[in-house]
Amino acid sequence: MWMCIAVFLLWMRSGGCTEKANTSDLIEYTAADFYEKLHSGKMMFIYFEHQVSPTISLFLVELEKSADALQDYGVLVGKVSCNKELVHTYCTEERVHTAFLFRGGKEFLGFDLDTVFDVNSIVSEVLFAILREEVKYVHTDTDLLAMEKAVRGNKDIVLGYVRSLGTQEHRSMMETAYVYGSKYQFILITGGPVLKHLGVNEVSHSSRVWFLHCRVHSGFTTMMSSERCPLTRMRKPLSTLSLHSFLQLMEAPLVSEVYDDPSSVQLPQFPYQQTPQVFLFSRPDTKHLDLDTAVTLAWRLRGLALLVLVHRQSPAVKTPDEYNAAYRLPEKSSEVKYLTLQDLDEVLELFKNQDKEDEGVVEDEGEDSVFGFRLDDEIAMSVYENRDKLLDMDLITQLTSENFHSAVAQSSHTVVLFYLKWDAVSMSILSSFIEVAEILEDSDVQMSAVDCGEWTDLCAAQTGSSLPFQPITAFPSILLLRPQEPAQHYRGMLGREALHRFILLSQLASPVLLSTREEAISFLQEAPRPDLAVYKLDRVLGLFKTQTHAGVPVFTEAAQSLRGEVLTALLTDEQAEKWVAEHTVDLPAVLVFPSWRTHTHPSILSVSTSAEELLSHINTALLHPLPELTVENLPSFLALGKALLLLFVGEEEDEIGQRQNQALVEEIRGVLELGGGRMEPYLTCWIHLGRTPVGMSVLGSYLGSMPPLPALVLTHLPSGGEIYQYPPNTPIVASSVLQWLQRIEEGTESAAGMLGGESWPPPAEFYDFLKLMDTQELDSAQQQTPEEEEEEVDEEEVNIDEHVMLKEAPDSSSSSPTSDSNTNTHSEL
Repeated sequence: MWMCIAVFLLWMRSGGCTEKANTSDLIEYTAADFYEKLHSGKMMFIYFEHQVSPTISLFLVELEKSADALQDYGVLVGKVSCNKELVHTYCTEERVHTAFLFRGGKEFLGFDLDTVFDVNSIVSEVLFAILREEVKYVHTDTDLLAMEKAVRGNKDIVLGYVRSLGTQEHRSMMETAYVYGSKYQFILITGGPVLKHLGVNEVSHSSRVWFLHCRVHSGFTTMMSSERCPLTRMRKPLSTLSLHSFLQLMEAPLVSEVYDDPSSVQLPQFPYQQTPQVFLFSRPDTKHLDLDTAVTLAWRLRGLALLVLVHRQSPAVKTPDEYNAAYRLPEKSSEVKYLTLQDLDEVLELFKNQDKEDEGVVEDEGEDSVFGFRLDDEIAMSVYENRDKLLDMDLITQLTSENFHSAVAQSSHTVVLFYLKWDAVSMSILSSFIEVAEILEDSDVQMSAVDCGEWTDLCAAQTGSSLPFQPITAFPSILLLRPQEPAQHYRGMLGREALHRFILLSQLASPVLLSTREEAISFLQEAPRPDLAVYKLDRVLGLFKTQTHAGVPVFTEAAQSLRGEVLTALLTDEQAEKWVAEHTVDLPAVLVFPSWRTHTHPSILSVSTSAEELLSHINTALLHPLPELTVENLPSFLALGKALLLLFVGEEEDEIGQRQNQALVEEIRGVLELGGGRMEPYLTCWIHLGRTPVGMSVLGSYLGSMPPLPALVLTHLPSGGEIYQYPPNTPIVASSVLQWLQRIEEGTESAAGMLGGESWPPPAEFYDFLKLMDTQELDSAQQQTPEEEEEEVDEEEVNIDEHVMLKEAPDSSSSSPTSDSNTNTHSEL
């Protein structure tokens, strides 16, 4: 009954009752009436009228229109004429442009007339004020994630984006929230970084609504393995009625199972009578796979169509075996159209054309949520979005077991990518690898690739193959090969710029032999080749009295280990002696020139007895004492195994903000200087959220919500996963920070959060084919005689193999719709 009342109420508010003429004048209250209703505790929206101007007259007309609408929500609307009798506090010149909402016997909120200028803005703003505790407002994805975590398991979320407040769309959201507020958590956004996460261009003028499935529904608990709630976007323009219909559709069963022919299946009943139906056919021997396929497709059709799984085991199903799908449109009554599909995307195309989107939204946003949830792994998302784009492999030499040795021997530098076609990270890196190949097309570098899914013997470096590398155990992997030399592993970022820089540096000698003072100055101040001029380069210079000095081989071995990462050079004999005389350095010495420091202030190292020790000292000298963390350098700093004392600063809006951030960084530098040796266990660093926006998500995940900035946290402690936050709203002063660290070391400071577990499972379960076969074998054994069992199991195995091959070869002539049903994408990385 309440659903019918809600439908009627929403229909009335959307203008359905057009026969009623709005002939009543705006109610005018006397001062006595006003105080009587105020003391009764009723909600009132009142304007205290002074003199009437053209602007005020227009407002009063709109106020009168809003009276009927707001009355349905228990709000009295009227005016008090201050010209007839004064109401103290409100009949003043200062309040002539303000209307007031009263609640619980007191003033609740005042509205400037500029914000309540028509009936839509009046109704939306008043309801928004009344529902201020129920309707939340988010600005960043971190805010949204916190809300998802808060309601997870209890409520679903209705998330609405309106370009501005006070519009018809805003009113529709508020009216619906008033009716359904106890059932769903309503969230409103008007802009901000969260739009990028949702795939909306902020310049778009189109409103949007998403339904976030945060309750754990039976039948799709595996969909909730991601920390984000699966979402469905409303594809119709936002209005009160369309939103109401959309919410009803979200309550429909995900998949319905029937044992009748589609032509005999009952038409969708109220409130789904205007929703298309899609039928998939299931065979007895593949019912588990077919159900998973149906669930997959149902998530992608969520909000577009109802999915029905038809079990062919029933004799009532008369549809020929050549068809594996069917659909029925609401306007076509009982007419069912049958299809033979090779790809699930063909089903989506039937309905996608009915829902062309306005500019500003990622096309077919329904497909950005494989299995109905957002791909939290951006790499997997990138690969999935570009799955139909064929990569141009013309510049890449495909290496096999037969041509490997001959191909490598033909080039002085061969860069080899070992990858797997089914791995999302591999395919993403392959795209960057091709871009680097295009840049180096005219060079003597040969860019090559090995598909390790096909050439397993080559990637396994089997015994007796005389391959210059150890077995490849991680994918993707990149090696640089030179004739008659061991392979050099690339361990940097798997992106275009980092790989390009590595290849260019690897082509240079390491170390470069210098013979004059001019060459030494050029080495320190100039790029060794024009295409390296765009990169900031670390440099290491070895100074020895003679070329036969015992430290030269040690330095040379260390320099070769740094090849591709650092520029190294060697200066000996008379020129080295002149150099040290000018720079007050004693021979032998190793000078380290980090890219973040000027070449006039190097770190001076003594020559170690081993290359490993010297290499360790060089890497330490290259580290910035107070680094700014970025996506690119974070892995190298985490590899140090130290706890992170991490300062988060926001983006500066002006020069004052820049000075404030700089002062904060200097204060943290003071912590290092004041703490001295006490700070050795910590890596003191900072992150600029303007230059590295992902830091906002990191900070939010650390503490559960976005704290005020600046924020100082201690995390990645070797002793455990605790996260400590420096007291918010407390000035960050070096001495206070050291006292705070002391309390943490003594165990008297409480942790503000915990790091997540190390397990990064995929967002959805993969098919366990062996378990599937065992289950089917058990079912078969229960239904058949022992003599029939062996034959039937063989048939089941063949059918399952056919499903596996269909996934790998969508062009198969089989009519099964499972060809793309389990395109699971990794999120482990």
